[in-house]
Amino acid sequence: MRVIINFFLLLALALGGWALWWVSHDLALITPTLDLSVEPGTTPRGVAQAAVESGVQTSPEMLYWWFRLSGQARQIKAGSYELETGLTPYRLLSKLTRGEEALRSVTLVEGWTFKQLRATLLKEEHLKPDSKGLDNAVIMEKLGQSGRHPEGRFYPDTYTYAKGSSDLKLLLRAMHAMDKHVAQAWQLRAADTPLKTPEDLLILASIVEKETGQVSDRAMVASVFNNRLRLGMMLQTDPTVIYGLGERFDGNLRRRDLLADTPWNTYTRTGLPPTPIAMPGKASLMAAAQPASSQALYFVARGDGSSQFSDSLDAHNRAVNKYQRGQ
Repeated sequence: MRVIINFFLLLALALGGWALWWVSHDLALITPTLDLSVEPGTTPRGVAQAAVESGVQTSPEMLYWWFRLSGQARQIKAGSYELETGLTPYRLLSKLTRGEEALRSVTLVEGWTFKQLRATLLKEEHLKPDSKGLDNAVIMEKLGQSGRHPEGRFYPDTYTYAKGSSDLKLLLRAMHAMDKHVAQAWQLRAADTPLKTPEDLLILASIVEKETGQVSDRAMVASVFNNRLRLGMMLQTDPTVIYGLGERFDGNLRRRDLLADTPWNTYTRTGLPPTPIAMPGKASLMAAAQPASSQALYFVARGDGSSQFSDSLDAHNRAVNKYQRGQ
């Protein structure tokens, strides 16, 4: 009897030692890097099977029992994971229970239109293109904004995302970020602002964004437009005309374009256009909320990226002659 007991004790010790070796030993992978997707609701046994099917060369039963015996099987999180050479069963379980998903990033640039934003997201190979083939109205409906125009609704920033996650999920995050930044800017708006709603602020900020790349000029550009709004003057800003032309714009803005009426043509219509024309960043949002204090009603590009601001039409015409016509 003692011999049998000793045999089983030795066997148990051997199995225990082998198990300790196995959980800390590198798993063989069919390629140096593998992608493992764990869908919500997948059982521990299903996770083990998915790992093997993704290219982990081991027994799914062994992985499953390791998950079970560890006491952490119920802590495995759904997600998209990247498995690399040097992965042990211990490290695999740690990755799954910590939710250490494979992350990628994409940058949304200030001044982009929604069309440019969509094109960029579709190029992201690790982002699931759920918006592909959908028109803008359907996309906004899926984001819970049915009937709302998408232009300018998404905050320009760098966003990280898990491999295989939906582009609609990223759009939703960017939309919520813009809502937050607009609300913050609106709370800090100047007391004498002619803007009546946060929507007005977003629209004006988008115009400021397209009118200048100079951070130092944004508050003055916003001041010009605020002053014009107070006086009931037309904004007469080229970027809104270009936006209204859409695909008809060939890169050269002509006088006839300035006279071609569209809802966004601020040469033919007073007040703000009906929607934003691009994605404004934080600096443009704050410039729209807190413009510089001035009497300026005009500005013209100096040719070095900055602008010359004028209080009167005569002064503006002199500036145009100097900086645009070289007179």
